Amino acid sequence: MAKIKQTQYGVGMIEVLVTLFILSVGLLGVAYLQFVGSFTNSEALSRSQSVLVAQQLTERLRANATFSAVGNGLIVDNTYFDSDIYNFATLSCSSGLPHECYCLERPSDIPNCNTTSCSQAEVAEFDGYEVSCSAVAANPDLEISLSCEDNNNGDTAACSVGSKHVVKLTWPVENWQNIDRTLNSDCNTDKTTPHDCVMIEVTL
Repeated sequence: MAKIKQTQYGVGMIEVLVTLFILSVGLLGVAYLQFVGSFTNSEALSRSQSVLVAQQLTERLRANATFSAVGNGLIVDNTYFDSDIYNFATLSCSSGLPHECYCLERPSDIPNCNTTSCSQAEVAEFDGYEVSCSAVAANPDLEISLSCEDNNNGDTAACSVGSKHVVKLTWPVENWQNIDRTLNSDCNTDKTTPHDCVMIEVTL
């Protein structure tokens, strides 16, 4: 009787290894995209939150502005341009995140202008504290500042009528895959590490 030659069908080891290799490369690509996506999402979140905080400060400036005695327009109290009222500069924290340390309960050094009558300087100090809390609630590393491009140095106002108020929020950033960033010099004044920032300019 003649023997019938049987042919074996199925998947060999080489095919399995090739399939696993292709699948691994694909999964690595997906993982890389996820990592890049989370990195860029974090950057975008910091930027959008910074814009909201900056807008909050500009709204507070408008709310506390008064008519100037020497010009036709609005000015704010000079205290707004004191850097010590921002970023809890005059407060101390023993431990914990900035928001937990300073903002869960209002420090006694900060006037409570929500319930009591405050002077313009006290309102400015209160506003500085409030926006600082908003900043660190969004990102513990955010720092806020307010400056003025004063168009009249001859009066007593730190920011004269028609001058440009500049609200700036900065936060530290990391280089991606050891590729140096192109840094904005406006964001890195007096900074030793790379920072990004959001700036809003407003004239009252």
